[in-house]
Amino acid sequence: MFRRSFNRFCAGEEKRVGTRTVFVGNHPVSETEAYIAQKFCDNRIISSKYTLWNFLPKNLFEQFRRIANFYFLIIFLIQVTVDTPTSPITSGLPLFFVITVTAIKQGYEDWLRHRADNEVNKSTVYIIENAKRVKKESEKIKVGDIVEVQADETFPCDLILLSSCTVDGTCYVTTASLDGESNCKTHYAVRDTIELRTVESIDNLRAAIECEQPQSDLYKSLGPENLLLKGATLKNTKKIYGVAVYTGMETKMALNYQGKSQKRSAVEKSINAFLIVYLFILLTKAAICTTLKYVWQSTPYNDEPWYNQKTQKERETWKVLKMFTDFLSFMVLFNFIIPVSMYVTVEMQKFLGSFFISWDNDFYDEEINEGALVNTSDLNEELGQVDYVFTDKTGTLTENSMEFIECCIDGHKYKGVAQETDGLSQTDGPLPYLDRADKNREELFLRALCLCHTVEVKPNDTVDGVTESSELTYMSSSPDEIALVKGAKKYGFTFVGVQNGYMRVENQRKEIEEYELLHTLNFDSVRRRMSVIVKTQSGDILLFCKGADSAVFPRVQNHEIDLIKVHVEHNAMEGYRTLCIAFKEIAPDDYERVNRQLIEAKMALQDREEKMEKVFDEIETDMHLIGATAVEDKLQDQAAETIEALHAAGLKVWVLTGDKMETAKSTCYACRLFQTNTELLELTTKTIEESERKEDRLHELLTEYRKKLLREFPKSTRSLKKAWTEHQEYGLIIDGSTLSLILNSSQDSGSNNYRSIFLQICMKCTAVLCCRMAPLQKAQIVRMVKNLKGSPITLSIGDGANDVSMILESHVGIGIKGKEGRQASRNSDYAVPKFKHLKKLLLAHGHLYYVRIAHLVQYFFYKPLYDAAYLTMYNICFTSLPILAYSLLEQHINIDTLTSDPRLYMKISGNAMLQLGPFLYWTFLAAFEGTVFFFGTYFLFQTTSLDENGKVYGNWTFGTIIFTILVFTVTLKLALDTRFWTWINHLVIWGSLAFYVFFSFFWGGIIWPFLKQQRMYFIFAQMLSSVSIWLTIILLIFVSLSPEMLRIVLRSVRRRSTRSNLSCKKASDSLSTRPSVRPLLLRTFSDESNIF
Repeated sequence: MFRRSFNRFCAGEEKRVGTRTVFVGNHPVSETEAYIAQKFCDNRIISSKYTLWNFLPKNLFEQFRRIANFYFLIIFLIQVTVDTPTSPITSGLPLFFVITVTAIKQGYEDWLRHRADNEVNKSTVYIIENAKRVKKESEKIKVGDIVEVQADETFPCDLILLSSCTVDGTCYVTTASLDGESNCKTHYAVRDTIELRTVESIDNLRAAIECEQPQSDLYKSLGPENLLLKGATLKNTKKIYGVAVYTGMETKMALNYQGKSQKRSAVEKSINAFLIVYLFILLTKAAICTTLKYVWQSTPYNDEPWYNQKTQKERETWKVLKMFTDFLSFMVLFNFIIPVSMYVTVEMQKFLGSFFISWDNDFYDEEINEGALVNTSDLNEELGQVDYVFTDKTGTLTENSMEFIECCIDGHKYKGVAQETDGLSQTDGPLPYLDRADKNREELFLRALCLCHTVEVKPNDTVDGVTESSELTYMSSSPDEIALVKGAKKYGFTFVGVQNGYMRVENQRKEIEEYELLHTLNFDSVRRRMSVIVKTQSGDILLFCKGADSAVFPRVQNHEIDLIKVHVEHNAMEGYRTLCIAFKEIAPDDYERVNRQLIEAKMALQDREEKMEKVFDEIETDMHLIGATAVEDKLQDQAAETIEALHAAGLKVWVLTGDKMETAKSTCYACRLFQTNTELLELTTKTIEESERKEDRLHELLTEYRKKLLREFPKSTRSLKKAWTEHQEYGLIIDGSTLSLILNSSQDSGSNNYRSIFLQICMKCTAVLCCRMAPLQKAQIVRMVKNLKGSPITLSIGDGANDVSMILESHVGIGIKGKEGRQASRNSDYAVPKFKHLKKLLLAHGHLYYVRIAHLVQYFFYKPLYDAAYLTMYNICFTSLPILAYSLLEQHINIDTLTSDPRLYMKISGNAMLQLGPFLYWTFLAAFEGTVFFFGTYFLFQTTSLDENGKVYGNWTFGTIIFTILVFTVTLKLALDTRFWTWINHLVIWGSLAFYVFFSFFWGGIIWPFLKQQRMYFIFAQMLSSVSIWLTIILLIFVSLSPEMLRIVLRSVRRRSTRSNLSCKKASDSLSTRPSVRPLLLRTFSDESNIF
């Protein structure tokens, strides 16, 4: 047995607050020291929300936080405690139905989470105890346990890699479940324990690890090359041994498991506004009725008629208290104008409607064998209300499929394939053969491409000695790196792979060169470069660096920049992605210092990232520029047509990218974000540096651009969409540094209004390009637009992890299932395979979703009475299924028309169908029909003897007639509004009417005689025996629907008169896009209708 004590991660620093000490194997480091077991959380993962004991109280508490549910609870309690004209069942049963359905839905979802947790917690793992492999459940793992993980198994907790089956202590890991990246990452065992490859030797280890407390950031971890995260999968390695440092809810995966902020749609906000209006109407009606009651009772005879004398208790009751209870009674009587079942119907409509996106075969992509994905159904209608679209460029507008185009070495341009004898060939123009870089510089450049990367070679592709280059398969999280390695391979230098810490390169002479990989200075979005430090076979130590020109040029010799800069700018104008390549030699003494600084920074427990960034910054200086590369990222199929359609629909499209301005501008022209006649306004470092004081120049440009745009466009924001096609189009280009200057400007009188002026300019531009953007700046841009006056609806779409911040910030987030992993699609509300699918998602699905749910909401407030059973069944059974079917299946305009004529999208923008005008129309219609129902039946009852035998009808017959007219009218109104009929519509509309008749016979005791004791006995059957009542019902239904029928006739006449003009206009203005050939549902649409 041997003892070992190492402080792996503190690098000589004293133990601090905020750290933890982990004893490997839960053994004391020294036998003389007393060992006290530390208390850490167990390894259970809990993602569920409820337990068996707290489900009922917790769920009820959450549901009654919703205003409508709480309101109906109060109404129910009033009915129970106060003498009211209706039974408590009338509000209690619908409320119970809503609460029960919601509780079942939430309980089922939480049960699924419990089941998923148990699958993880009860999974089998192997722990090393007493030199034996002990089989345990995952939840039994404790901090300090040594865990054995085999190939293709996921890590059960966060582990420090102690050793692996390989000699060099490496293992390969995929983190697709964490960050969506499917590439293999290499991790390294702690150097002190690499040799411990057996159960016996690893169990004899006596060591302590001091590490920081758990934190959620996946990329800010202690010893990232040693830490294996829970949820990651071991690949291409037979087995590893690791010590558990973070378990259960303290693992990074668990700390990253947090709910996204709740997004509320504009329709939901309109519903709340309508509820407030109707609540005010309810209170007003109750107050008026209470007042009129006491006015009427001011006459003694009316207050206490001879047949209804008051009791002594009623005479002694305090009058104010009696007025209050009467007020509550009237509230209960009229409370059905607020439909409690609407919430359930809306939830069902959103949930079921979201499947139409997943089922749409037009969203299916054969390349990835996947279709669209709906992560949340709460925002379906928001897809039809988007004002601003924020899109990433690389991987979203472009394919993110890189191809090496050309390179530049010492100012000499190389393009084409290599010749066997000459190495690189220069094929760009009739330049003489000798006009090329030095042979040694060419080889140095190609070696830099082969060494400066994080590319891995798929195992079993290399053979000792001779390598079949054609069989190599490269893997990397960045397509750029693979393109550069393949570019070097095309010119004779092939990266063979990494073996025992040595990078192997096959040169043009088919010789294998080995370079010891000393350090990798990883790429990050702040530095915008990456470097490697390698040691040659001759002992020389070299640093190779590649990165953006803005990140590399300040760190090389000035005289070397000019030759390369010309080519970089030219390639950027062509739309290529460019990287600059530099190197420097490091003396042995300097390397000793650099190595010590790097190790100290990597093992620091406090401020690790800042220290590493500082060391990287010191190392990557005084380099020599070798050349630059140009890689092409092709535009995605139909990306240009999609952006053109979005513009025609009145949407403003902003491109937010980290690329340089020239490359991004070229892509924007290619995808038609900028037209040839678009006047570009630039706010970039280049335009601002013309002045000594940047803020003064910035203020001058902002003022100049604002004046120009205010002269061109009207002040009204609503008229801007139409003005785009009538006036000069303007586009704005801004870079990250200028944006920082605007957002963080000093607060003196000349610059404190930068932001407001900038926003005014942006609102007048049809398109905006933001280049050199950091991920945080993307989110800042989205947040800034969200907070504009009028609260425009924003949509962000991207494919990479750097797009997650803006996807989460916007009202609607769309993830592209791209090649930069699935982190964007995992954090989005909707995910689609390609950018082109955004066109149909918004113009067709979004349009239809909004129209459907807007009609559903207005209809529920329109159709809002008498016997408790009828009141209870009205919103639950008699009228709920037809509107639900309508809100799922209605297609008022052909999908081909919606996608080919994007201008239709503008008709519903700004929440047009739930504004004051439509709301007043539906309210007036409800009031008109209610008046017709009541007074039409009232006039019929002027003669109460309606039968030939002279039998007199009473209040229950009067109410039943009104209720029958109500049910038939609101159902037939929906039938008139339906443009797209399916068998489902026929079933629920006519079936609901038939069910009402059946229920009336049933409740009246005809079908079920046991109900003969209740007050509705035989009412419905006797009512239908009168011919006059039949005629009254038919007449009043016709009169009630006459305004709607008149509107349909007038709309039809207007459509016919303008049909020829519209056809001509569509022929001249429609976009040249191929319409969809597959309908959304069962049959083709009716394009003979409009939404208004």
